[in-house]
Amino acid sequence: MSYDPKHNLPRIFIGLLILIGSLAPITSWAQGNINGQVKDKSSNNPLIGARVLLKGGNAGAMTDDQGLFQFKSPLNPPFELLVTYFGYDTVVFSVTTLDQRIRIEMEEASVTMAAVEITTSAMAERQRQSPLSVESMGINAIKETPAANFYDGLGALKGVDLTAASIGFKVINTRGFNSAAPVRSLQIIDGVDNQSPGLNFSLGNFLGASELDVEQVDLIVGAASAFYGPNAFNGVISMTTKDPFIHKGLSVLARVGERNMGEFAIRYAKVFTDKAGQDKLAFKFNTYFLTVNDWQADNMDPVYQADYGRTNPGGYDAVNRYGDENLTGGINNATSSNDQVLNPGLGRWFRTGYREVDLVDYYTYNLKLAGAVHYKITSKIDLIAASNFAMGSTVMQGDNRYRLKDITFYQNRIELRQKDKFFVRAYATNEDAGNSYDAVFTAFRLQDQVKPNDTWSTEYRNFWGGLSSTNPYYIGKPGGIRGMVKSLEGFPPQTFPYNYQRADSILAANLDTLTYWHGLARNYADNYQFDRLDPDSAEFKPAFDKITSTPLVKGGTRLVDRSALYHVHGEYKFTPSWATITTGGNMRFYRPVSDGNIFSDTLSYKYELINGVQTLVDSSRNPIKNQEFGVYAGIEKRLLENKLRLNGTLRVDKNRNFNYIPTYATSIVYDLNEHHTVRASLSAAVRNPTLNDQYLYYNVGRAILVGNLKGFPRLADTASFRNFLYSFPKDTSIINYYDVAPIRPERVQSVEFGYRGLMFNNRVYIDASYYFSSYRDFIGYNIGLTMRFDNNGLLIPSSVQAYRVAANARDIVTTQGASIGLNYYFNKGYTFNGNYSWNVLNTKTDDPIIPAFNTPAHKFNLGFSGRNIKIAGIDGLGFSVNYKWVQGYLFQGSPQFTGSIPTYDMVDAQINKHVPKLKTTFKLGASNILNNKVYLLYGGPRIGRLAYFTISTDLTNL
Repeated sequence: MSYDPKHNLPRIFIGLLILIGSLAPITSWAQGNINGQVKDKSSNNPLIGARVLLKGGNAGAMTDDQGLFQFKSPLNPPFELLVTYFGYDTVVFSVTTLDQRIRIEMEEASVTMAAVEITTSAMAERQRQSPLSVESMGINAIKETPAANFYDGLGALKGVDLTAASIGFKVINTRGFNSAAPVRSLQIIDGVDNQSPGLNFSLGNFLGASELDVEQVDLIVGAASAFYGPNAFNGVISMTTKDPFIHKGLSVLARVGERNMGEFAIRYAKVFTDKAGQDKLAFKFNTYFLTVNDWQADNMDPVYQADYGRTNPGGYDAVNRYGDENLTGGINNATSSNDQVLNPGLGRWFRTGYREVDLVDYYTYNLKLAGAVHYKITSKIDLIAASNFAMGSTVMQGDNRYRLKDITFYQNRIELRQKDKFFVRAYATNEDAGNSYDAVFTAFRLQDQVKPNDTWSTEYRNFWGGLSSTNPYYIGKPGGIRGMVKSLEGFPPQTFPYNYQRADSILAANLDTLTYWHGLARNYADNYQFDRLDPDSAEFKPAFDKITSTPLVKGGTRLVDRSALYHVHGEYKFTPSWATITTGGNMRFYRPVSDGNIFSDTLSYKYELINGVQTLVDSSRNPIKNQEFGVYAGIEKRLLENKLRLNGTLRVDKNRNFNYIPTYATSIVYDLNEHHTVRASLSAAVRNPTLNDQYLYYNVGRAILVGNLKGFPRLADTASFRNFLYSFPKDTSIINYYDVAPIRPERVQSVEFGYRGLMFNNRVYIDASYYFSSYRDFIGYNIGLTMRFDNNGLLIPSSVQAYRVAANARDIVTTQGASIGLNYYFNKGYTFNGNYSWNVLNTKTDDPIIPAFNTPAHKFNLGFSGRNIKIAGIDGLGFSVNYKWVQGYLFQGSPQFTGSIPTYDMVDAQINKHVPKLKTTFKLGASNILNNKVYLLYGGPRIGRLAYFTISTDLTNL
């Protein structure tokens, strides 16, 4: 694949590579560093991967395979070290002199939380004190997840729903209103929005961080706009990557597995000191590559609530077969009384269509490159320049199924920060859809290339009625199949009318014959004059390649998207003696570019006849520019000897197309004692209409999807239009018309109560919460028709076009839910954990705009794990097993991809062995180890077992 030079690796990324190469020979260690060792107090074994941080400073290190650490302190003694390690009590160690021999002994905590890591980052501290629930996964939990990768492992956290359109495209959601294309949750990496600039939703971990570079993942559950802006409607997925000043050296990961999976990652970080021996400059570089054969979407069940199923002789509309939809609007393909009389047994017939497996290459790959340079302006202030590049191919699901092929993303960030004090961050995200295409629409284009749907349907009916000379029942059988039916029971062929009810009963008793006749009609319609492009034919691939490489507006199905997102964000924290005050603001610029293929930014052309040749003399775009900004301020007040914490945050956001909208968050957190904490909160969030909701103009074959900034007048109701078609005599007054109001932001208010505490002699940790949310102005869509009646007075429309228009719901809906998590430490190194979640949609409404809840009412996880244990004389072993159970529910997507997800369960498991001498960990495991094939997304593939073997090496001091 070739790229325009302006779309190659961003300059800052290339600059980082040059900088890394030029600095490589420099020595990174200096004399006078703080040296020490961290060990287990009871066993005297070194603790590998313990984090040692300078309390109140921006320096630290991770322990190596001998438990040793070393770093340069920017502060003079005395100072304190904060030492944390998963499963152990945090240690605060006092350093009085630089030549002090440091030996730190840690004791195992009375409670080990399998999914929660101790962390001292400012972000995590703020999240723990926020009015929202927080679920976390830290370094060790990431390494030890039994799932095939850490992102899949997030699905085992409390209250989290994981859906999968493919191996390469996973979706995380919380608290309901899930979808294949999540727009109500925000995903950020080091504060950078991970969404696609054009399509406006996060691409899972396709653009995310390498597993080797992720330090912690926090899921902030619930309405969080007051903290994170308009897109944090149902929650935030926040990933924090490793600081190269602390996480130094070389790390390598290699993973192989079923489905020809190969995964490889390298992380290298190095620190350089100045002449005084102080840490001054650090860089890190990450490379990640994944290749795998994806799951195939092959669901041949009829679409949800279909009137016709597998037994219909004329075929049916299957979930993962495209182009078989009945598209003739009831004009040429109807079960009207006339058809019953004139064509007994014809019934409803469907076009042959194409299976998804004939339209999609399921080979998946993902390449990610990331680099960052950290420079200490002072001992506390860092300047960071970072750049990420990602590309690959996978399958995505939205209104249709899409083959993302050679899609590329670029992210560049520059940030000035002082931890726990301030930051100023600016970043840009650019994307190029590459060779991506709409798989569903491709089926329509392939069929249209042979013959339009109306022509195909007419030929099917003509064959049935004996109007074709190639009909084998034509010669000697007046009336074709109609005549055959009439003669079955002695009806004279020339008799008209006749008892068609009796004819139907005759055909019902001869279903095999009727099905055979329909097969003949189908073969005739497929191949009369122009042969169907069969997937196995030599003509299929050239036609397919031409369609998928041609942009949508030029008659193909290729997606054109070269959109960009620019964002600036600043925050400052004041700490007077009486409170902590946080202020901040951000501004965002959207620059969608689709050349009219996705958005209404149509590229127009002007031609003139020059020397007898039509020549392009000018072209112009209708560029789309959208921006928004927000400001916020928060205050935290501690009372009663810090037992009571009062928090309040107010935010105001403004999008250029909508009014100012305030959001807020308030909370009370009270420590009953050192082991029990309760909290209550009230928060509000807003979600601005996405670029799709505002500017979309996209033909998906069955309808045109349009945004709705200005309203949509005179749209015909589909049910009334259907009644009109079946009526006789025709009466256009039957058709109901309505206007769609312009789109506006949707809002939510949520109240939450929570408890965290230790029980039963401090051996059980419980985290429980309850929420109640009220939503208004839900953003969904109306479906309707426009039509023309200009055919010489005949009351049959000459043209009909279906539209799906973005719109707001009328009704207010409420949801509620509760969750509880329990962790039990019952023996040294062993942990049992479990969680249960309940979520329901309270409001029962027939408002079609209310988006689908798409969330199981009940689900739970049970986990059992062990770390650094000894079995049968072998030490350094670890394992984890997780059992997930999810109650069945109705998943509502587009009409093609709506259906029931049956109740399912699955087991993930892994066992690992650490070899200190090799500084290597070996891990064997499997997701869904019992191969219980399940749908995580209706319309997507059934997900089975994915067994894997991983080797990871950490060379800390290289």
